[in-house]
Amino acid sequence: MSFLDDERPKKPKTHELGCDLSMLSVNELESRIDLLRQEIARLEAEKEAKAAGRRAADSLFRS
Repeated sequence: MSFLDDERPKKPKTHELGCDLSMLSVNELESRIDLLRQEIARLEAEKEAKAAGRRAADSLFRS
């Protein structure tokens, strides 16, 4: 590894909202899109689990 390699900015393995996308390749952009889609699915699943728990609690206390 050369000294110049150490000075190049490292591309993050995760996506940071609002980051500069201009230096990413099409493949890197596709990877980030896939990563974000997986994260959206994970967030939606957690939201649904919490909503179901809330509905169950509401049902219990209304009875």
